[in-house]
Amino acid sequence: MSAEDMSVESSGAEGSGAESLNLEALGLEWLALSPSTLVFIVLGLTLVAFIWGRFRYDLVALAALLGSVMLGLVPAENAFMGFGHPAVITVAAVLVLSRGFERSGVVDIISNQVLKVGENLLLQLLVLVGTVVLLSGIMNNVGALALLLPVAMRLAREHNTSPSLLLMPLAFGSLLGGLTTLIGTPPNIIISSYRRDVTGEAFSMFSFSPVGIAVALVGLVFIVLVGWRLTPKRSGQASTDEMFDTANYLVELKVGEESKAKGLTLQQLRDELDETIPVLAVVRDDNRRAGYNFHGALEEGDILLLEAGPDELQMLEDKVGLSAIAELEEEADVPEHTASGEEVEKAGTGEAKDAVQDRQPVDTEGLQLIEAVVRNDSMMINRSVRQLRLNHQFGLHLVAVARDGGRLKQRLRDIRFKNGDVLLLQGSENEMSDSLASLGCLPLASRELHLGQPRKLAMSIAIFALAIIAMLFDLLPAAVAMSTAALISLLIGVLPLREGYQAIDGPVIVLLAAMIPVGEALETSGGADLIADALLRFGSDWPVVVTMVGLFLLSMLLSNVVNNAAAALLMAPIAVSLANGFDVSLDPFLMVVAVSASCAFLTPIGHQSNTLVLGPGGYRFGDYWKLGLPLSLVVLAVAIPLILLVWPL
Repeated sequence: MSAEDMSVESSGAEGSGAESLNLEALGLEWLALSPSTLVFIVLGLTLVAFIWGRFRYDLVALAALLGSVMLGLVPAENAFMGFGHPAVITVAAVLVLSRGFERSGVVDIISNQVLKVGENLLLQLLVLVGTVVLLSGIMNNVGALALLLPVAMRLAREHNTSPSLLLMPLAFGSLLGGLTTLIGTPPNIIISSYRRDVTGEAFSMFSFSPVGIAVALVGLVFIVLVGWRLTPKRSGQASTDEMFDTANYLVELKVGEESKAKGLTLQQLRDELDETIPVLAVVRDDNRRAGYNFHGALEEGDILLLEAGPDELQMLEDKVGLSAIAELEEEADVPEHTASGEEVEKAGTGEAKDAVQDRQPVDTEGLQLIEAVVRNDSMMINRSVRQLRLNHQFGLHLVAVARDGGRLKQRLRDIRFKNGDVLLLQGSENEMSDSLASLGCLPLASRELHLGQPRKLAMSIAIFALAIIAMLFDLLPAAVAMSTAALISLLIGVLPLREGYQAIDGPVIVLLAAMIPVGEALETSGGADLIADALLRFGSDWPVVVTMVGLFLLSMLLSNVVNNAAAALLMAPIAVSLANGFDVSLDPFLMVVAVSASCAFLTPIGHQSNTLVLGPGGYRFGDYWKLGLPLSLVVLAVAIPLILLVWPL
């Protein structure tokens, strides 16, 4: 072959069948490498990008897919076939059904019972973690956690329990519950679909149950009796009163006769200040109206209740002539910039304090304040409040931000949000839910539980049961059965169509669809065989079970730095190559990957459930392995013998 015709062949065992790519014409002669080497380079860069976290994982996966196409590792005509893959369709359908369960009231009934637990911490853990394990088997595990997280927060506050003792066990319980059924977690769906591609027969709905249920029960017992003691106790850090300490930041400023603020609306006031200082309420004639619901112009004598520190207060005085209430300054002799409840206490008792309290108590009653945590897939990540146009587009006022268990002191306009941040927001109760869903935030504040309509509740359960029966008796494949159930739920009104689309986790769908062809390239290029050969040589003098343990540890470590679905996609072809190398059944090796890919207990970035509790629990990165490592070893010790028992070599 001449230099002019130098290209990467991707046919047969050496490639994927894509059209050759003329590298010299592109000035990339140095890329004349074997397909397997190119796959390792692409995957290596992808893993680095996943760990770095600068770009969202769905964008990284899409870049890996397009890079693989350009390098000839994935045929261009097959680049986007992953979007129609049964695993992707099944995951999307399960997400819709999970939202339907929430909407119909199935979960609210369970949650309402959970809230009746007393003050005993072990009983709280048993009921919370046991409930999330059960729910995670019949719905998406992230969805199950999202539903019970507000319940756990409310339990912690009502019984003065440290949220950090409840939330990490709750997150890990959601991962354990996902092991029990086909639809509990994306890795199970991926492994089932991969088995169908290789053998012609997929794992059924409850193929994962014998091992998964046993592992989940042992994990539950470990967490309740021992594991919670390994979590840090950070008292009160997840409550509004402690973490945000809202009352001590509230100030009351009066619109004076010469004040530039007079005649301005609140939006015009913000534009004039060029700041995002939230006005929580406006008091006029002893009537207080929440800031989000005040649309008129400010008048002389109006009192603004807002969040501000010394710098912001000075700016308010200089730019728009707003100053602290005169009576408070004269009688309490406190600094000019403040009218907070805390400093009134410091100033002493008597008429000054009584006057302030008679005028307007500094509290948050009726102001529609809510806490929310930023999810991994939130559109807010790496963006500021201005870039998001939080007030204009979503009708929300940002009051405060907490990170790593403490309130951020910097200006709100300068904060770039991160996943796991806890936000204190104000907005209309009717629009809050939709706004948070659009932003990718999970509400944490205690909420009233509203039971769904009994008719829809019964229909939701019946539809799901029929789908399970169709799968059990091989009447329909999982993707078709779940999609049909989701469609019927939408048609009969169990779930509004708009909420159905919102329930589909776009970044996860893109991740799966993009990584499926890349995972296939690992196999067709010979890369999976190379890794399997290395493991076979390493374990040639040892029993097969030792290699299975090595596969378990490798897959588990990978799942802690990348999405667990991506870990399953990458490890499945290696597992099959290992089984073929030992000339044994594929099933135990695939089951090892299914279990280990869901054991992302060591870091807060390995799974969305872990990230969701990071901010509310006040955890740090290094807190996770203290409970996660022992739990991972417990799962390993239970899973491997059970897999060999249920799925013999």
